[in-house]
Amino acid sequence: MLLRACRPCQWSKNLLVLAAPAAAGVAARPAIALEVLAGFVVFCLLASATYLINDVRDHKQDRRHPTKRSRPVAAGELSPKVAVSAAAAMALVGLTLAAIVRPALAAVGLAYLLLTGSYSLWWRRVVVADILAIAAGFVMRAVAGGAATNIDLSRWFLLVTSCGAIFLVAGKRYAELSDNGNGTPSRETLRRYSIGSLRLLIAASATAATVAYAGWAFTRGQEHVLYELSLVPFMLWLGRYAQLLARGAGQAPEELILRDRLLLALSVVWTMVFLAAIYVGR
Repeated sequence: MLLRACRPCQWSKNLLVLAAPAAAGVAARPAIALEVLAGFVVFCLLASATYLINDVRDHKQDRRHPTKRSRPVAAGELSPKVAVSAAAAMALVGLTLAAIVRPALAAVGLAYLLLTGSYSLWWRRVVVADILAIAAGFVMRAVAGGAATNIDLSRWFLLVTSCGAIFLVAGKRYAELSDNGNGTPSRETLRRYSIGSLRLLIAASATAATVAYAGWAFTRGQEHVLYELSLVPFMLWLGRYAQLLARGAGQAPEELILRDRLLLALSVVWTMVFLAAIYVGR
């Protein structure tokens, strides 16, 4: 039950620690690969610790939710005391491992815990700030990859990552609000959003991500045309995801990306072109 409460299905988000080393073209080096693996493990531990704390905090509310009521703490299968103890242990082990790898990684890990803690206490109730806080959690995973491997992150990398994260989180809120129909949203902050405002945020973040990615791709295009070509599957991916959002999907982005064949195919094509640009262009 403890493992299920740690939500291993969510660990795929932590693959973002691979982004910076991959973009730098050094992910295949054994020493770098080991540091990336350590960063992945660190964020799996830290993320699971936050999931456990949130489940304890929200277990009464979750019992009234159609799907969340099956979570171990809400269902009474895992005691809050055990969940809190496990969360503390995971946070301690995660930060210790991070410090062993690099102090910078431990700093990012600690910042992530502070962010998720403050989100649970405050930001989740503030319109827009709740989206930015969750998006920042994704960005921190990408930053952790750079911290673990001592790679400097470019402003293009941070812009694309930030805008892409906002796009996904705003899409999640849009899907939640659309799925609710005419009923009263269970999430307090969701009641203060409108379909129109979320559509605007989705469009703005997608546009900003595309412009930032194009800026990076055409800057690097002098090295190899594949950088510029990688913009095509990137834009098609955003367009397909937006189309699925319009159909009511997007409440679980990680599941949607793996379930939709076209999204998955575009992800594979983009990855192949992106990596080819980095490694063939060398």
